[in-house]
Amino acid sequence: MVTLTEKITNKNHWFQSFYQTIQLYARRLLLTISSEHFTKTHLQEELCRYKVWLHNQTGRNWQHNYDLSQISESCLNMNIFHHSIRFHALFKFSQISHSTQLHLKNVYSCLAVCMFVAAAGSYVHVVTRLFQGGLLSLLCSLGMMVWLSMTPHNSETEKNRLAILAGFAFFTGVGLGPAMDFVITINPSVIVTAFLGTSIIFICFTLSALYAKRRSYLYLGGTLMSGLSILFLVSVLNMCFGSAILFKAHMYMGLVIMCGFVLFDTQLIIEKAENGDKDYVWHCVDLFLDFVTIFRKLMILLAMNEKDKNKEKK
Repeated sequence: MVTLTEKITNKNHWFQSFYQTIQLYARRLLLTISSEHFTKTHLQEELCRYKVWLHNQTGRNWQHNYDLSQISESCLNMNIFHHSIRFHALFKFSQISHSTQLHLKNVYSCLAVCMFVAAAGSYVHVVTRLFQGGLLSLLCSLGMMVWLSMTPHNSETEKNRLAILAGFAFFTGVGLGPAMDFVITINPSVIVTAFLGTSIIFICFTLSALYAKRRSYLYLGGTLMSGLSILFLVSVLNMCFGSAILFKAHMYMGLVIMCGFVLFDTQLIIEKAENGDKDYVWHCVDLFLDFVTIFRKLMILLAMNEKDKNKEKK
C-alpha cells in the first residue's frame, strides 16, 4: 500500500517534471529565435581546409578541382608502425578553427563557474533554508533566461550578462533543492554518484561531438524536439493518472533525449562560432541546462532504484 506521504511526494515530483519540461521548451524556443541560417560558404571553407590537409600529406599544391585519385599509394597505405605515436594530437581539433577553440574555452569556463553557483543555490535550499525551491524559483530562473536573451552581446554589457547568468545558475540550483531533499531521505550518497555519473556522461558526449565530423549531429535537432513534445504530453498525462511506471518511463526517455542534446548543442555552438556568433554567455546556458537536466533525472532514477532495493530487503 502507498502511504499518503508517498502520494504527496510523488505528486510533487510529477509537478516538478512538468515544470522542467516547460523550461526546456522555453529554452529551445529562445534558441530557435536566436539561431542563424548557414550559408554555402561553409562548404567552400571545408574544401579549403581539406586542400591544406592534402598539401601537408603529399607536399603538393592542390587546386579546387583536385582529383582524389592523384594521391600517392604511399600516402594512402601508410604503415603506422614506422611512425611515433604523438599523444598531444588527441587534444587537437583540426576541423575547428583556432578562434572557435578559444570561444569554446570561454564557454566551458563559464559552465564551470555556473556549476559552483548552482551548487551554492542548492546549498541555500538544503542547508540554510533561506530560499526554498519551487514554482517561484522556476519563474525566477525563466525570467533570468529571458532577460539574458534580450540583452545584446557586446563589450559594454558583458559584465551585466555574466551577472544575469550567475543569477540564472543560482535559481536553477535552488530549484534542484526539493529533488535533493527527496534523495537525502533515501541515501545522501546518491547525490555524489549522480554528479559523477553526469560528469562522465557529459564529458563523453562532448568529446564525441568535438571529434566527430562537423555538422554530423545537427540532423538530430528535429528528432530531439519531437522527443521533447512527447515528454510534454507524458508529463500532462501523468499529472492526471499519477502512474509510477509512466513517471519512470518519462525519466529514462528524458535522460536519453538530453544526452542527444549534448551532441546537438555542442556542434551547434561550434557552427555558430564559426559563423561569427561569439556569444559565449548564451552558449553556456544551453550546455548548463543540459548538464543540470541530466543530473536531476539521473539522481531521481538512482534514488528510486535505491528505494526499491530497501523495500526488497525489508
